[in-house]
Amino acid sequence: MRTDNIRIFSIACALLGLAVASAAEAGPKIETWETTKGARVLFVAAPDLPMLDVRLVFDAGSARDDKRSGLASLTANMLTQGAGEWDADTIAERIESVGAEFSASAARDMATLSLRTLTAESALDQALETVAKSLSKPRFDQADFERVRENRLVALRQDEQDPSTLGSKAIYRKVFGDHPYAADSAGTLETVSAIRREELVEFHRRYYVAGNAVVAIVGALAQEQARDLAERLTADLDTGEPPPELPPVPELSDPVLERLSFPSTQTHVFAGQPGMRRLDPDYFPLYVGNHILGGSGLVSLLMDEVREKRGLSYSVYSYFYPMSQRGPFLMGLQTKNDQADQARAVLMDTVRRFREQGPTEAELTAAIKHITGGFPRRIASNSKVVGYLAVIGFYGLPLDYLDRFSERVSKIRAEQIRDAFHRRVHPDRFATVIVGPREDRAADGED
Repeated sequence: MRTDNIRIFSIACALLGLAVASAAEAGPKIETWETTKGARVLFVAAPDLPMLDVRLVFDAGSARDDKRSGLASLTANMLTQGAGEWDADTIAERIESVGAEFSASAARDMATLSLRTLTAESALDQALETVAKSLSKPRFDQADFERVRENRLVALRQDEQDPSTLGSKAIYRKVFGDHPYAADSAGTLETVSAIRREELVEFHRRYYVAGNAVVAIVGALAQEQARDLAERLTADLDTGEPPPELPPVPELSDPVLERLSFPSTQTHVFAGQPGMRRLDPDYFPLYVGNHILGGSGLVSLLMDEVREKRGLSYSVYSYFYPMSQRGPFLMGLQTKNDQADQARAVLMDTVRRFREQGPTEAELTAAIKHITGGFPRRIASNSKVVGYLAVIGFYGLPLDYLDRFSERVSKIRAEQIRDAFHRRVHPDRFATVIVGPREDRAADGED
């Protein structure tokens, strides 16, 4: 039975993209309602294959850690480590024996539980029962907590040996300062060591409630079946309510530079500032503009200036990461140690020039064609669609977001991009982190 379920699940996964590709052009039809307990549900019927993807998201990310960095992430991780009468091995066996997949994690804004399973009744019932109990009745056993925490500490020590990870964490601290987004979701050696089991129990009690939940469902179900599924998953949760809105992210008032000493033959350069929210009125001009600047890989302006013309770096990038409050706008590259200052100067000169001039018509036309032409592939599987549903529900995006995405991109004009970048991007106030061999910077007055 177990082998058959796993074989069916594997075949279904392989065929899933082909089965839904024909419907991707028009965008999925999204139905929405609330459960009896008040959780918001978004559902897309995908009847072609006997599979189901479910994603539950809670406003329970690391922005809610309140100086106990790593608490949200550890709480999410512990949801798969025992619930009710089941220990971690029993939960894993119940999921694997029906060929399902189940995971839990937390980022800055949200905590996420993901389930993928067959819709055959025996497999579906067992998978749903396992997830529902893991969500509502986690055990948080002390021994399991200590094991998970020790694994996290090992991972954090390994992070200290990776210059890219060091720089990524540091740039968030510099961009966000005292805001909750500054702290890394994984925590630090100090904060994780100090977290206690009782804090996980309290965090779960406060944030894992139906009134703070979004349930995204995509699969071979009728709407009534989806309604029943959502009720089953949330029935044993307290009703609760969402937490208060996070504080706004302040602008950077001055440039900030931090150099982190690391013995390597390559230097990592990170630069950024607060960017935009999910519902930002400048979302599409900034999104399309960044695609041209540094978000389109080998054909971006940054790649042309930094790599193609000067050979300073193998890769260079820029991106906006919109969140509930303004997420970061980040740029980065990796280069030889003796080229770090030159590469950084080219990086900043390029963004300044783009801010002032905007894109050419040819660049804009190419970007729109690339974004809209590739969009169907971004919603060409159930797992991709359920991810979008979770984002739409969590951030309150319009239900026609996927239907109108390409239309909105196509309407962007060069002057809109230039205006948005000029108002929203401020290179002279960027935070910068440089990770590499330390030189004597006393004459520069640098940290």
